[in-house]
Amino acid sequence: MGSLILSMQMGTAMHSTRNEPTRLTPVPRLSCRSLLGFPRRQRPAETVRVDVATKQRNIASPWPAVDAEPQQLGKHAAWTSIRQERWEGELQVQGEIPLWLSGTYLRNGPGMWHIADHHFRHLFDGYATLVRLHFDNGRVFAGHRQIESEAYKAARQSNRLCFREFSEVPKTDGFLSYVGELASLFSGASLTDNSNTGVVRLGDGRVVCLTETVKGSIEVNPHTLETVGKFEFSDGLGGLIHSAHPVVTESEFLTLLPDLVRPGYVVVRMEAGSNERRVVGRVECRGGPAPGWVHSFPVTEHYVLVPEMPLRYCIQNLLRAEPTPLYKFEWRPESGSYVHVMCKASGTVVGTVEVPPYVTFHFINAYEVEDEEGRVTAIIADCCEHNADTTILEKLQLKNLRSLAGQDVLPDARVGRFRIPLDGNPIGELDDALDPEQHGRGLDMCSINPSFLGRPYRYVYACGARRPCHFPNALTKIDLLEKKAKNWHDEGSIPSEPFFVAKPGTTEEDDGVVISMVSGKDGHGYALILDGSTFDEIARAEFPYALPYGLHGCWVPNM
Repeated sequence: MGSLILSMQMGTAMHSTRNEPTRLTPVPRLSCRSLLGFPRRQRPAETVRVDVATKQRNIASPWPAVDAEPQQLGKHAAWTSIRQERWEGELQVQGEIPLWLSGTYLRNGPGMWHIADHHFRHLFDGYATLVRLHFDNGRVFAGHRQIESEAYKAARQSNRLCFREFSEVPKTDGFLSYVGELASLFSGASLTDNSNTGVVRLGDGRVVCLTETVKGSIEVNPHTLETVGKFEFSDGLGGLIHSAHPVVTESEFLTLLPDLVRPGYVVVRMEAGSNERRVVGRVECRGGPAPGWVHSFPVTEHYVLVPEMPLRYCIQNLLRAEPTPLYKFEWRPESGSYVHVMCKASGTVVGTVEVPPYVTFHFINAYEVEDEEGRVTAIIADCCEHNADTTILEKLQLKNLRSLAGQDVLPDARVGRFRIPLDGNPIGELDDALDPEQHGRGLDMCSINPSFLGRPYRYVYACGARRPCHFPNALTKIDLLEKKAKNWHDEGSIPSEPFFVAKPGTTEEDDGVVISMVSGKDGHGYALILDGSTFDEIARAEFPYALPYGLHGCWVPNM
């Protein structure tokens, strides 16, 4: 999710002027054919819950501490700024980590929610903290470090907010100063580069931290966590915002660029080893007056799906000095809800369907449905859907996360399953993929076995809910075939995104481990390892202190 700032300049960046159009490098046009689907493994599952406890172990740190947040003392560590800028050391393991697990798990997220005496308001505002777990022969070496964005360095140097974050705007000294700040907004100069959302490993091995501003793409060293520098795109396409979650494989990087001037989306592709994005195609918005928020999007083997939900970007809200209830967005159900389907090879939009209203941050996966002759007749796309309820954004205010513990105020969520016909029918479907009670009617922060990206699949790993709760407080393994879930829960703890790592050489979809970092109660925290098949805990390694809640991660294998 992370820092989200918008700009009206996006349209001019994509289209240049009327007299001098932008030169776009086309993607080679190939045939867009359909292949047979992949079989799913049949195996029953049952719902279980596991409650565990842990002991605290202290490790001294050589790094200076960050200024404490006085009003947060005694609050849950998940919502408290990181204690210090850097730490590293070996963790003591309880249990047994598989010897085949060899590599590095990286997790990114907003880990510092204050600067001097200024305290941020929203979960997505915090300055990025990158956390590392390195697995080697059953041992775990850990560390964390602040990403040295220009926004973070400027704030530390001046002891004040210097760039626009998700819900924060730098204070101005008067009207003329405010006008100047707006001018820098249109140019992109005041947009944050605080890359606090995700981290991806590109096909050539480079590791990049991301947020929803293009300038917030920062390369890091996965072994030392040092900030290498800006990840600069060399294509001249411009654009100030993009999807926080690109689709990254060993061969390519796909993302969406929203256009706020001529409402629509540009799909772009970057080959592994390159910094040059090439335009695949463009999708015009069916509704309006602006594109819907595209935090993530799904792909199949041959298609890119472009979601257009009624939670739409709003330039008027962007210009305000104080946040509105929906921040940079507005809820416009009357504008309609759609899913567009674009052929990866040709850039042609092969279908657009209207669907019921929906709100989602994270798509899970998508795949093609074929008839007996191998023709694609429909696409199934799954997401963590919040029942078209925008109040999830308000619930993620830090004051709510810190004060509503124990109250059952988490908005309901589900695995929303879209069925998108490709036979010319303009109406699609959106239903529950399974009974939401299976995962406590809470769901977000999902992962799958990456080998099944864009293919028929069975298992989802996500954050679920153990009611009553005000935030997802459990981990869940969802079996979409049996329509059941297994759940893990540690009373008083907040687990981050469960990340699946497949066992090398396996052919079974759930043969691997699930990694999560848990912010425990009473100031302790630990790395958790679950068996991907049974969903039983097999190991944990305790941190010297609990880390703040984090967002998304990636796996860097040993080479």
